Amino acid sequence: MCPIDSERDVTSRVAPARAVRIWSVALAVIDGPSRGARATVGSEIARVGTADGNDLVLADRTVSRFHCELSVRGDTIVIRDCGSTNGTLIDGVRVREAEIPPGTLVRIGGSAFRVELGDEPAFIEVSGRPSFGELVGASVEMRRVYAILERIAHGDATVLIQGETGTGKDVVARSLHAASPRAKGPFVAVDCGAIPEHLVESELFGHVRGAFTGATADRKGVFEEADGGTLFLDEIGEMPIALQPKLLRAIESRSIRRVGSSAARTVDVRIVAATNRALAASINQGSFREDLYYRLAVVELRLPPLRARRDDIPALAAHFFRQLTGQERELPAEFVASLTGRGWPGNVRELKNYLERSVSLGTIAPRRGPAEGAADAAAGAAADATTDATADAIERLVALHLPLKEARDEWTKSFEVVYVRAMLRMVGGNVTRAAERAGVSRRFLQRMMARLGIKHSEGAADAAADGRDGGAGDDDGDDSETH
Repeated sequence: MCPIDSERDVTSRVAPARAVRIWSVALAVIDGPSRGARATVGSEIARVGTADGNDLVLADRTVSRFHCELSVRGDTIVIRDCGSTNGTLIDGVRVREAEIPPGTLVRIGGSAFRVELGDEPAFIEVSGRPSFGELVGASVEMRRVYAILERIAHGDATVLIQGETGTGKDVVARSLHAASPRAKGPFVAVDCGAIPEHLVESELFGHVRGAFTGATADRKGVFEEADGGTLFLDEIGEMPIALQPKLLRAIESRSIRRVGSSAARTVDVRIVAATNRALAASINQGSFREDLYYRLAVVELRLPPLRARRDDIPALAAHFFRQLTGQERELPAEFVASLTGRGWPGNVRELKNYLERSVSLGTIAPRRGPAEGAADAAAGAAADATTDATADAIERLVALHLPLKEARDEWTKSFEVVYVRAMLRMVGGNVTRAAERAGVSRRFLQRMMARLGIKHSEGAADAAADGRDGGAGDDDGDDSETH
């Protein structure tokens, strides 16, 4: 029998391989009808509300079905309100989303719970790979996503992908399909928000000839088109409420019925759905069915916004640059630094568009051959020298000894003198033609010349000196005014 070591009488928990340590967090209800209830916050999301599917279920009629949710990211606890009726309050302040420390008291409706720190840390599994299919990024946030995708790729479980616009939900769906046994089958994507409401049923399930006006022939729906492969229902949150029961039945039975037909057809598809909406809030509002949500969210995947995975921005930028130019090249450090410092509300899609615009406008240019590179360098040096000289010349015209307003007036007068003299020189001193080119009346230009002390003969003399015949005497000799 081994002796007991008083300093080591508690067995420590061993972290699994390829795992990240996070806080262990528990929710303890301290006020309301469900006082004493507890729940643990998992590695992804813990929801609080009155619906049976919540992690912490409260018997409080002033609490919404899906009231709020909490998640743990490393050493950070985030709470989000799910569009509840009575709000989520912290220290009497209603919050939509906030980072909170352990020990925070949260009040929802007539109940309150405290966010407590567990005795031991928790661990979440992460993948060891830096990418998955078309997905790029080696941050912890993305490797958490890869770990889930690796586990579900070879099955047929329905997947619900949630995330902000531009986070790459369609890329996840394609990558999941490519890694699955269905990769040789079709991948069919449909945007539920882009189909007119009266055509959604036909688009999903197909129709038979004569089912409605304009149905001149039998037509397959996307369920049949995806038979043997993957059906990606993008923007599922836009699905009309009246059609949701039929979609639920099709997903559960794996059979569909074309519009106008009485015969059911069996389909073998894997469903992957995506939305940028908070479906919990849609359920509270009555615009999305709770049973359909549970049927779609067999596996629920949350994609992090780009601002939460800034470490991936350099790799993403290099990836997009390679796609756009076909070149392997290290981007300028200053350019990459400017990318990591931006907010990117449009997420990865916005970053890709920015890279494409930068390449198109020459902000970052593809590498050229040695001869072209040398020529470009010489041209660039010459352009820089010209620009510097021009800048110096312009700076000498600025009256720095004067206050801003007076210096601006002097600058405007100097510009007008240079412009009018150049225009007169171009037309050989002909005021009529100069006015036409300047887009002003002849009388206006004459008054400006008088104000600036310029005579039309100055332009004629300059033109003659340059060997040009500007027709200086063309009807201008008798038109001068005395001011």
